[in-house]
Amino acid sequence: MASDTPESLMALCTDFCLRNLDGTLGYLLDKETLRLHPDIFLPSEICDRLVNEYVELVNAACNFKPHESFFSLFSDPRSTRLTRIHLREDLVQDQDLEAIRKQDLVELYLTNCEKLSAKSLQTLRSFSHTLVSLSLFGCTNIFYEEENPGGCEDECLVNPTCQVLVKDFTFEGFSRLRFLNLGRMIDWVPVESLLRPLNSLAALDLSGIQISDAAFLTQWKDSLVSLVLYNMDLSDDHIRVIVQLHKLRHLDISRDRLSSYYKFKLTREVLSLFVQKLGNLMSLDISGHMILENCSISKMEEESGQTSIEPSKSSIIPFRALKRPLQFLGLFENSLCRLTHIPAYKVSGDKNEEQVLNAIEAYTEHRPEITSRAINLLFDIARIERCNQLLRALKLVITALKCHKYDRNIQVTGSAALFYLTNSEYRSEQSVKLRRQVIQVVLNGMESYQEVTVQRNCCLTLCNFSIPEELEFQYRRVNELLLSILNPTRQDESIQRIAVHLCNALVCQVDNDHKEAVGKMGFVVTMLKLIQKKLLDKICDQVMEFSWSALWNITDETPDNCKMFLNFNGMKLFLDCLKEFPEKQELHRNMLGLLGNVAEVKELRPQLMTSQFISVFSNLLESKADGIEVSYNACGVLSHIMFDGPEAWGVCEPQRKEVEERMWAAIQSWDINSRRNINYRSFEPILRLLPQGISPVSQHWATWALYNLVSVYPDKYCPLLIKEGGMPLLKDIIKMATARQETKEMARKVIEHCSNFKEENMDTSR
Repeated sequence: MASDTPESLMALCTDFCLRNLDGTLGYLLDKETLRLHPDIFLPSEICDRLVNEYVELVNAACNFKPHESFFSLFSDPRSTRLTRIHLREDLVQDQDLEAIRKQDLVELYLTNCEKLSAKSLQTLRSFSHTLVSLSLFGCTNIFYEEENPGGCEDECLVNPTCQVLVKDFTFEGFSRLRFLNLGRMIDWVPVESLLRPLNSLAALDLSGIQISDAAFLTQWKDSLVSLVLYNMDLSDDHIRVIVQLHKLRHLDISRDRLSSYYKFKLTREVLSLFVQKLGNLMSLDISGHMILENCSISKMEEESGQTSIEPSKSSIIPFRALKRPLQFLGLFENSLCRLTHIPAYKVSGDKNEEQVLNAIEAYTEHRPEITSRAINLLFDIARIERCNQLLRALKLVITALKCHKYDRNIQVTGSAALFYLTNSEYRSEQSVKLRRQVIQVVLNGMESYQEVTVQRNCCLTLCNFSIPEELEFQYRRVNELLLSILNPTRQDESIQRIAVHLCNALVCQVDNDHKEAVGKMGFVVTMLKLIQKKLLDKICDQVMEFSWSALWNITDETPDNCKMFLNFNGMKLFLDCLKEFPEKQELHRNMLGLLGNVAEVKELRPQLMTSQFISVFSNLLESKADGIEVSYNACGVLSHIMFDGPEAWGVCEPQRKEVEERMWAAIQSWDINSRRNINYRSFEPILRLLPQGISPVSQHWATWALYNLVSVYPDKYCPLLIKEGGMPLLKDIIKMATARQETKEMARKVIEHCSNFKEENMDTSR
């Protein structure tokens, strides 16, 4: 099982400081610019963590707002030291790098920072004397400058049509630079002249860049240990250059097989060259390549027995010449991954769960197009088979969803995989912390990506959790998201049905403060709009029934929500639904349960005192719908109205006496052993009807309710009745002159039941 160890003190302090910057590390100058307190001095370990966690929060936590002048906190190296920072996406702009230009950065990773322009190239020169590792992956505009400075709108940063390519920048002076990633850079950047000043490159990533002549790479044949040429259209000339790089330990010439047509095909001869010439090779990625059949032995020839990673037994013929197994071999969407004996400790592929998880792990950060297809394979494994590495799978999917929250394919496949990875079959293996991470990433997806499939997958995944308990730590946020999904203008019925179900579950069994807060978010109004839309369409489906059920739950002991229901024409919708759907028993039960909550509020009862409403409630006393539930709830509504006394009876028809008699008749017709479709959290509204003589029938209804519940569900309701002080009130009824004899008899039976329950459950151990 995953660990539930608490976060470290460092992590908690970092998070708190970042969420309260102007109250901890800094102060606001002119109410806008953030400045570090003059008496604060922070070492690089803390500064690096603050910056990297800040980037993570901005990209992954949708409820965290970035501060425009955050990077200015680190402008002075005398009080703050930055050495290794990783910045992502549109968060980073030219002025942010400019703010930290005095820092002695050793490692700077810029990933998909499309708002960076050629101004940042000049800032990079400030780090030239210390920088060892630099990534400009996906920073597609960093080699552009404005053609007419000052005359171009901000939008041109992401629209190169009004910009010109900078061709005179080189890495001259970057004497310590060893690791460089230029992946996904635009094709016409002059890579050769750009890199020529670098004397001792150890790692180079040119993913997605098309270079016809790669001969310049040989200038680092004695230093280059890692070369990534993902999605580069290779030729025999490229291979001749690569095999001269004799120090290579990692070579990646993989491709996305769906991106374009590649003429180049890997042959037995090419693979043999790699093995012969690159004697230090530990990691090789040839994913996505078309492999000619002569590279592997036939199934008939494969040695039987246990799978082996020994090169001598390799099913891939050229790899039999390896001196030792590779640490990693990338074979995703490559036919070789399905062979039996592969000489590598770790293989990415599509043959089994292990290979698929290796693929997700290897490609998540920089290759979402590959990752989404690998996650889709994981989805099939979790759906059809059984996931044997659940915790690893969950963590990898969570990471991918965080890393690519605006990538449709990742969000669709990732949210679908989470649904199967969090179902009840796997629940015992998941810690509270891990399940909370899933919830947060699901909510991030719902917030960031307003797409039907993603929204549906996310809602379905939330249904795998105990509601409201497991969602309470994000209670407000999840309610806001669900209410936005339930906008009646949206037509997707399946999402509406799931979202209403979730809303209903979220307001059931929570305290009144939560219910009032959700009511103020627009919960009551949203449900009424859904009901109104269904009425117009003359449809009574699960959305209609769940909406009334949700209103029943959210109005329980919350007068403000009850008032909101009345103010927004709730009673008219009640009458219209009753008329339009006379045979819908579940609907009637939910509506009457809600009106019972409204009737419990003394200030609102006068609004129920109309001839039309009283007649409807009286007629429903004789309803046999859903057992006794509709009749019982109608009687409850009338009991509270009767409790206000004859002077409050403001209608001529029907007469109070007539309604009272129908209530007595209804109560006497009910089976005291009826099993109930109801859940009381408190008896307080019922108990207030006991100590009074103004309405004996109300008193009798309340006593009957208690007798039924403690008889049928003693374990649940006897302790509740005792706890809430019901026993003395029942004893008073027995002495009360105005109480009917049958009410007194019933009160005795309730007391007897609870007394017996106390004796049976008394601890007699010594």
